Amino acid sequence: MRAFLRTETGGAAALVAAAYAALVWANAAPSVYTSVWDTRLSVRFGTYGISLGLRAWVSGLMTLFFFVVGLEARREFDMGELRERKRLALPLVAGLSGMLVPIALYLAINAGHGSEQGWGAAMSTDTAFALGVLAVVGRGMPPGLRVFILLLSVVDDLLALGVIASVYSGRITVPPLIVAIGALALVLLGRLGVRHGSVYALLGVVAWVALLESGVDPVVIGLALGLLTYAYPASRADLEHASGLFRLFREQPTPELERSVRAGIASTISPNDRLQRIYHPWTSYTVVPLFALANSGIEITGGQLARAFTSPVTLGILIAYVVGKPLGIVGACALATLASRGRLRLPVGWGAATAGGALCGIGFTVSLLIATLAFHGARLAEAKLGILATLVCSFLTARLVTAAIDLLPPPLRLRVLFGKAETIVDLAVPVDPDRDHIRGPHQAPVTVVEYGDYECPYCGQAEPVVRELLADFGDVRYVWRHLPLTDVHIHAQLAAEASEAAARQGRFWDMHDLLLSHQEALRIEDLHAHAAAVGLDTERFERDMRAHTGAVRIAEHVDSADLSSVAGTPTFFINGRRHHGAYDLTSLTAAVRAARERASVTA
Repeated sequence: MRAFLRTETGGAAALVAAAYAALVWANAAPSVYTSVWDTRLSVRFGTYGISLGLRAWVSGLMTLFFFVVGLEARREFDMGELRERKRLALPLVAGLSGMLVPIALYLAINAGHGSEQGWGAAMSTDTAFALGVLAVVGRGMPPGLRVFILLLSVVDDLLALGVIASVYSGRITVPPLIVAIGALALVLLGRLGVRHGSVYALLGVVAWVALLESGVDPVVIGLALGLLTYAYPASRADLEHASGLFRLFREQPTPELERSVRAGIASTISPNDRLQRIYHPWTSYTVVPLFALANSGIEITGGQLARAFTSPVTLGILIAYVVGKPLGIVGACALATLASRGRLRLPVGWGAATAGGALCGIGFTVSLLIATLAFHGARLAEAKLGILATLVCSFLTARLVTAAIDLLPPPLRLRVLFGKAETIVDLAVPVDPDRDHIRGPHQAPVTVVEYGDYECPYCGQAEPVVRELLADFGDVRYVWRHLPLTDVHIHAQLAAEASEAAARQGRFWDMHDLLLSHQEALRIEDLHAHAAAVGLDTERFERDMRAHTGAVRIAEHVDSADLSSVAGTPTFFINGRRHHGAYDLTSLTAAVRAARERASVTA
């Protein structure tokens, strides 16, 4: 159950369950449902206070959801696909078109019916649902499709929150708005030196309250703060500093040193990573489902369904999402690629992009938020029915697209899934057959590079996985590069030098395997015994060890690790792309298979 809940599918399942519960509740006891969510809840500090209905407080909690979306977008901007800034152009164009086309369709259907003001409810993709449904229907889709959908959703959310602030907010009161802008300015200035999260949390609360008082919907502040929270990989220097602090604490366990250790460890992880880990589960399994529970409940009768699906509001929202979203996204990508003469390319193939466009036709969270601002009474119920219908229709559309792709011949299917877009290469120093230690065919289409440490227990656990991976795939080459973590593994450097001394006698892999299988025996006398066990000339081995002949090669590997922002072991790169996540057989096999499919298309 825990493993399931960690996935996007788990978050989408919680959202569906909450929406279903709201429908059951609203139809079983409509008066109770309405009275519960209309209950007033007040927070007062002396003479000042905020009094809102329970539903409005829940909508305010959506600030955390948009905060997490902003964090994910910032991570992509700092460390992911968007660190090459030219890759930002296509998602921007596609995201903008993916909103304008649905809006145009909605306005065309609702022209003259007095419901034109609801156009904002027909434009924004629900990120949680789109990625959750992708996990269900898109198991054969390329990994880049998830990032592409995320980027489109972020563009959606940015523009949608701008629309909420400018179109669907009440009368703007200027002084509180200035206070909110000032709090955001302090957040920007604080990045220059303030590292305490409590300071930013306080400024965020001030900005939220100020926006609420100004008449602007305060959920805008969540996305803004998320986009301002930078991400970076842990550096080896910071990790070594944290190790030093822990050693001091081990020698003298005082409260002062304990605080220093906690601060030192926390500083190695970027604020973006820390905050995502804290808030992502809460937003996925509490905040967004609670919002669905508060806003999805509508009474459904046969007559109401008949009226709703002849209503321009319901039809406008449904057609805008199911037809307008994929048409706007795929059409804009095609026009941008044609206009740029191929300089702007999709990160996936056109078939995967079409499936992604269909998945972006799911409108829920932001759509419900805007619908509650734009409509009341019967029209609000009609809008909610249209929004709920997008879940089913977009799911079916995406499933039809993926089923059609599965029917294609394998070579064509790979082309429409992966396309010919260039992938970002994370490995700073490419593999050199004359310098690197390679196991497997030298001309293999897939190359797995591991930065490892012979004393690292995780490298020892990964070794049989790598061995099984090479046995399963005959067309994969494996490269070992040294990264001895000398601050925590005192024998790692000598063990690496022993493997290089064995390499001078043509027995690198024999020594490599022996060292990883005997990680508890890496002292100098153990290394001499290992040399004899693999059949080395022991006198030559001893001379090479005394002269540290392998130290230069090891230093080259360490420098290349620093250039690739590698701080820990084991770290894997597959065809130059860093492998994030687990290094069990299932995860590495899936990554290798995806890399091999992409290589077959781009060859």
